Amino acid sequence: MQFLDSFVNGINGLVWGPPMLVLILGTGLFMMLRLRFKPLTKIATGFRLAWRSRAKGDDSTGDISPFQALMTSLAATVGTGNIAGVATAIFLGGPGALFWMWVTALVGMATKYSEVLLAVHYREKDVRGEFCGGPMYAIRNGLGPKWAWLGVLFAVFGGLAGFGIGNMVQVNSMADALHATFGISDWITGVVTMVLIGLVVLGGIRRIGAVAEALVPIMCLAYILASLIALVIMADAIPSAFQQIFTHAFSPVAATGGFAGAAVMAAMRYGVARGIFSNEAGLGTAGIVQAAGTSNSPVRSGMIGMIGTFIDTIIICTMTGLVIVCSGLWTSGDSGAVLSSAAFDAALPGIGRYVIALALAIFAFTTILGWSYLSERCWEFLIGTRCILPFRIVWVLAVPFGAIAHLEFAWLLADTLNGLMAVPNLIALIMLAPVVVKLTREHFSGAAAKRD
Repeated sequence: MQFLDSFVNGINGLVWGPPMLVLILGTGLFMMLRLRFKPLTKIATGFRLAWRSRAKGDDSTGDISPFQALMTSLAATVGTGNIAGVATAIFLGGPGALFWMWVTALVGMATKYSEVLLAVHYREKDVRGEFCGGPMYAIRNGLGPKWAWLGVLFAVFGGLAGFGIGNMVQVNSMADALHATFGISDWITGVVTMVLIGLVVLGGIRRIGAVAEALVPIMCLAYILASLIALVIMADAIPSAFQQIFTHAFSPVAATGGFAGAAVMAAMRYGVARGIFSNEAGLGTAGIVQAAGTSNSPVRSGMIGMIGTFIDTIIICTMTGLVIVCSGLWTSGDSGAVLSSAAFDAALPGIGRYVIALALAIFAFTTILGWSYLSERCWEFLIGTRCILPFRIVWVLAVPFGAIAHLEFAWLLADTLNGLMAVPNLIALIMLAPVVVKLTREHFSGAAAKRD
């Protein structure tokens, strides 16, 4: 077991190490340049299209509305990474890590736009008449049969990673937060969550989309509001916080208090890694969900999909990061959710820790919902539709186990598999870049762009 743990640790170091992070950022920058910065100039258009797409539209072009698809994608990405992940990045890399999270998100919008566009362009209908898409289908249908093995690799990584990163790890974090704050037993959290997840997941993408559409906007707005209240209370510290963020993005942070100090490379590495972990730009997951959306335009789907990265990192992660830096507790030696909880409690005494506990619980719950669909589509690609009901049952039954288990190795393995999803996806993005550019140019040179 020790050998296996060391082996997976070594692989994880490579997967989330500098070479992979450079590859992910490089691919995003490459696509941004090829697209002539349209993902940045079309942010407002993306928000407008997302809001207008709340109506489901023609059933023959998808299973849920593009807005529901965006909310389901956000359900999968807005999770513990937005609270614990941001705190960990700042603990390890200093305030400058938040700057590199922003860079990752802005560059990642081009990656997210491209992977969603390809997923919708190359999607298929399964034997039940439901739309299926994602990197595995883009690889098989876009690159041809000789590259099909690359799609299989993505599906294997995604299918297995989901049970860890999207299920058991999430409910474990939820159980820890509720136990520490409210004294709720882990097994109670596990059983209740299992029942609630079962009621949604067994209904398929239409029920998941409906629940995500109702829950995700409320949870995001509530967390943003709580963060803004905390920041208003600490308003005097905001200018200094921004100064620290920009200064330490390019200069080392000396050891102080419980902070061990960090070089610029640490700020960059942990900011990029936690940014990717949070918004999943480059991992290919958003395309799987958006492929189920009612859409006649891959380009419009891409613009809607890329908004998820902006909301996840530029808005929600920034809220967490600013509260932590403004509180000054990033030098306390605490990390993860403990640091976030302490920072919010400093601004909102007696209330802040409850805000973080509830946010962690709701974020984790929606992540389990979103990832259930992502993993299901991966297994369907590998085995076929006959696996869907057994998969859903196993997914639901895994929830209480995750709540009570010790998941150190499961977390490590799932984190590694999650990162490995990027490899086949990035290869496909680079090889299919001409398709992305062609479809984008045709859209914005035609009448369709005027209707946007």
